[in-house]
Amino acid sequence: MVRAFAMFVLASFMLPAAAQSQPMKKAGHYLFVWTGDQAKQGNDFLAVIDADPASRGYGKLLTSVATDQKSNNAHHTEYSMPASGMLFANDHNANRTMIIDVNDPLKPRVAASFESLGGFSMPHSFLRLPNGHVLASFQYPDHHGQMDMSGKSGGLVEIDDTGKLVRSVSNADPAHADEGLLPYSLAILPKIDRVLVTNSPMGDDFLFTSNSYQLFRLSDLKLLGTYRFDPGPGMSGQVSPEEPRIGPDGAVYVQTLSCGIQRVTGLDSATPKATLVHTFPGAFCGVPTIVGRYLVQSVPGIHGYIVLDIADGTRPVEVSRLTISDTYSPHWTGWDAISHRLVVTSGQSGDRMYLLKLDEATGALSIDQAFRDTDGRPGFSFATRDWPHGWKGEGRPHGAVFSR
Repeated sequence: MVRAFAMFVLASFMLPAAAQSQPMKKAGHYLFVWTGDQAKQGNDFLAVIDADPASRGYGKLLTSVATDQKSNNAHHTEYSMPASGMLFANDHNANRTMIIDVNDPLKPRVAASFESLGGFSMPHSFLRLPNGHVLASFQYPDHHGQMDMSGKSGGLVEIDDTGKLVRSVSNADPAHADEGLLPYSLAILPKIDRVLVTNSPMGDDFLFTSNSYQLFRLSDLKLLGTYRFDPGPGMSGQVSPEEPRIGPDGAVYVQTLSCGIQRVTGLDSATPKATLVHTFPGAFCGVPTIVGRYLVQSVPGIHGYIVLDIADGTRPVEVSRLTISDTYSPHWTGWDAISHRLVVTSGQSGDRMYLLKLDEATGALSIDQAFRDTDGRPGFSFATRDWPHGWKGEGRPHGAVFSR
C-alpha cells in the first residue's frame, strides 16, 4: 500500500504543469444561460440547467447565481465554453462584464468584473485566443473613465481570466474616419495570423455607414486594412454586418442585420473580397451557428430558423426551416458538440428557450421534445418564478453556453 501510494504521488508530480492546472471535469452536462430581469428592476444572473439527455432532470433548472449588476441589457457571453471555465458575460448598456467561474457547475461564482479597458468602452463580443486569453471588441473610446459614445471608432482589447488588460489597439482608420468603425464581433484565424472584425453599431448611430470589416494581424494586432461588404442587387445586403463565423472551406461567413450572408475570402492576401451569397427573408437576423457543412440562422421574418448547406460556399442552398410559433422572436444560437443540439434563445417576454436537434445528414431541424421544464412543455420557461438565488421575477435570456 505504501509503495502504491508513493508511486501515485510521484506520478502526479511528473504530470505536465498544464495537466495539473486543468480544472477537474464535473459529472453531468450543463447549460449556462446569461439572464437579465425582463422588468429591469432586479439584477443580472446566470441560470444553470440540466443539459444531459440521459438525465432524469433533463431540461430542469438546477441553480442560479446572482450578480451585483442591475439589469440593463444582459447581452453576450462567449459563444462556447472556454477550457478554463471562466466565462465572460456582458451587460452591454451598463458597460460591465462579469467573469463567472463555472468549474463547479452547481456552485458558479462571480470571480471578477471590469468596465472600460485599455482606453475603450462598451465591449460586445469575446473570442478566445490560442493563448487562452480573450480578445474582445469594444465599440467606443473611453477617456480617463469617461465613455465617449460620440466616438467614431473603438478598439480590440486582450484580457486575461482575471479581467486584467494585456494589450489594446484602436481600429481607427483615417481613410474611413467619418463612417463609424464600431467593432461588433470578430473571427480569429490563427493559421493565417489574422483577425477579422465586423463594424456595426449596437445603437442607431452609423447604422447605414458602419458597414465594413477590418483585418488585423493576430500576432501584433496591426490593422491591415478596412474593406467594404457587398450590397448585392438589392443594395442593402451589407447593412449592419454582425456575426462572423469560419466555414468548412476556410472562408468567413458574416450575417448582417439586413439578413444577408456575406462570404469573405482572400483573408491572407492584400485583396480580400466579400460577396453577398444569400439573403434570408425579412430583417433583424441574429446570431448564426455553423455546424459542419450547415449554417443555422435565426430569422425573425419566419419566427424561427433556416438552415443553409454551405458545402459550396459560393452557392448556399436552403435545406430546411423551422418556425417556432406565429410570434416567436429568435436571436441566439449555440451548438453543443457533446449532445449534438443547438440552444436557441429569444429574450422576448413569453418566448421559451429551446434545444433543437440538427440532422447532420440532411440539415433538418426539430425541437427536442425531451427537453422540458417543470410545466411539462418542451423548452424552458423564463416566466415569473422563484429563482434559486432568491429572486422572483421574469428572466430575459440572451447568451447561452454548454459545458465542455
